[in-house]
Amino acid sequence: MAEIVIIGGGAAGMMAAVAASNVGHKVLLIEKNEKLGKKLFITGKGRCNVTNACDVEDFFTNVMEHAKFLYSAVYGFDNHAVMDFFEHAGCPLKIERGQRVFPASDHSSDIIRALEQTMRNNGVTVLLNTEVRRIKNIPFEEKPEQDKKQGGKKKHKCYARVAQIELYDKITKKRSEMQVDKLIIATGGCSYVLTGSTGDGYRFAKDCGHSIVPTMPALVPFAVKEDWCHQLQGLSLKNVQAVVAVDGKQIYSDFGEMMFTHYGVSGPLILSASSHYAHKVCKDGNCCKEAKLSIDLKPALTKEQLDKRILREFDENKNKQFKNVINSLFPAKLIPLMPVLSNIDSEKRVNEITREERERFVCTIKHMELTITGLRDYNEAVVTKGGVATSEVSPSTMESKLVQGLYFAGEVLDLDALTGGFNLQIAWSTGYLAGVSAATSCENKSI
Repeated sequence: MAEIVIIGGGAAGMMAAVAASNVGHKVLLIEKNEKLGKKLFITGKGRCNVTNACDVEDFFTNVMEHAKFLYSAVYGFDNHAVMDFFEHAGCPLKIERGQRVFPASDHSSDIIRALEQTMRNNGVTVLLNTEVRRIKNIPFEEKPEQDKKQGGKKKHKCYARVAQIELYDKITKKRSEMQVDKLIIATGGCSYVLTGSTGDGYRFAKDCGHSIVPTMPALVPFAVKEDWCHQLQGLSLKNVQAVVAVDGKQIYSDFGEMMFTHYGVSGPLILSASSHYAHKVCKDGNCCKEAKLSIDLKPALTKEQLDKRILREFDENKNKQFKNVINSLFPAKLIPLMPVLSNIDSEKRVNEITREERERFVCTIKHMELTITGLRDYNEAVVTKGGVATSEVSPSTMESKLVQGLYFAGEVLDLDALTGGFNLQIAWSTGYLAGVSAATSCENKSI
């Protein structure tokens, strides 16, 4: 029997296996897919944004909720420790814009290969094509009181210990049972369903008595109401500003890159905006309000500066049609649309355009408005918002406060962050802490 069993062969699960096996413990990693790191393989458009090289203190500002819960995990195995790990494992890294860290090869497969090789060197046993169907716990003879308070805080006490898992071999179609002493759930969330992220961990946790914070897609494109958005499908805009407002109140503003799609908008800037939208607008896994997305196409210019530039263009091309004068201001796909959004006849000569029309044009450039109707689904989401309630997990060990010997790591927890490598850092840090804690617990038990 393995001393430590890990469910899930993604980033958190593999790092947990590495950490637990570093000191020589018998570790079994169970993955239901035919290979490890299936979701990790497609992250960062196949390049894998491993982490972010920011100061570790700045990391927490990019976590959407429960940043304090991560203090022990992140400070125990921070972004620089992650970078050192992969460098020493034979995977050189590089730092790009925004302190984003990638493998020097631009191949996510090199990250997976480094983890697999380290696990092999440490003697980790891997079971592929194997599903965990059920976790069985043994209740304590007397269920401790859980509603007592200490220092104004609810006191959690374990009422059971992890005992057994039920397995299903997808190749042989056979079922089996395995005794376990230390179990780490690192099954991920619901994002990128095709990679096997189907929310199994939530079911396991719930069956073990844990509360599940309602889940929904995060870091996901927006769907919008406006039909004209379809005309811009495939258009990428760099160095623009996006502002999201609900009921006239601004909930997000930043600069960056975005892209128009057949259903709405996407890109790094929009994905970060979507997480703020999900956390501030959506309740219990549902988005209850429309929001307005305002795009500033020329954020480096004030309205006055932009107006002067347009006047200069008009003065230099007095007898040209409006549609032909604005060529230098926008990408080709935007040119036919801007007169429509500004309500200016595209055939009109610029020397005939009124001051009011020019002001409308400036306003359109600075405030191109779209109506957000909701988020796209889990198939397009980078991460999952919600999950296992952090209040029921020890932040210093990642062990369940309810079931002894049960640990959680990665996206299965109610943790998510903005783009830039921060979500993978959560996976590495919590996975490492869970692995170390399980191994330490084994050692203490043997003494």
